Amino acid sequence: MPLRAIIFDFNGVIADDETPHFLMFQQALREEGLSLTREDYYGAYLGMEERNCLASLLTKAGGPRDPARAQRIHDRKVALFRAYTATHKPELFPGVAEFVLQAGSRHRLAVASGGKREQIADALRGTPLERAFRLIVAAEDTTVGKPDPEIYLLTLGKLNETPPRPEPPLKAADCLVIEDSLAGIQSAKAAGMTVVGVATTYPAAALQEADAVYPSLGAVSLAQIEQLFRD
Repeated sequence: MPLRAIIFDFNGVIADDETPHFLMFQQALREEGLSLTREDYYGAYLGMEERNCLASLLTKAGGPRDPARAQRIHDRKVALFRAYTATHKPELFPGVAEFVLQAGSRHRLAVASGGKREQIADALRGTPLERAFRLIVAAEDTTVGKPDPEIYLLTLGKLNETPPRPEPPLKAADCLVIEDSLAGIQSAKAAGMTVVGVATTYPAAALQEADAVYPSLGAVSLAQIEQLFRD
């Protein structure tokens, strides 16, 4: 069965911005009297959509459920990240632009990210990839985050609705997902998709649930990726 669509996670796959996301989240939590260590973030929360991550942190901290506090922390983190990236634009990983542009000449491309749409658009603006993706599905489009498969199933449905509509319609088995976290890999696998892990955030040994793992997109060719659908 040939490969027909490639769906990319964004943070840690396309843009090298996981560290500022962590630091701004950490600061927003600190202002509310909550702590988040680097070990906890990268060990348990990275790859999760921020609402899930925040809900887990607040549950861990104890106390009554407080949606207003959760929204306040979320909004503060978004504002901090916006201010930071206004003067520190996230860079694309080396080799990513070349890989994506070549892939776009052969396959339908989409982004499926637990990040905010505004942050994705800002990171892509002014780069060779500003108009490379047929579809971007972001945190605002989902009700639950990774590792739940919702975002990848939603992306599949939207790809089938985006003109020109594919004929026959895309199925999960036609799609490849590229992820940098275990939560993302589990999300895509639960959606029935083939997954490539890139060891840009975690060591390769932590990504072994993927169908293949590479150091980065700059270290793999499109032909190698396509071979996964011929074996």
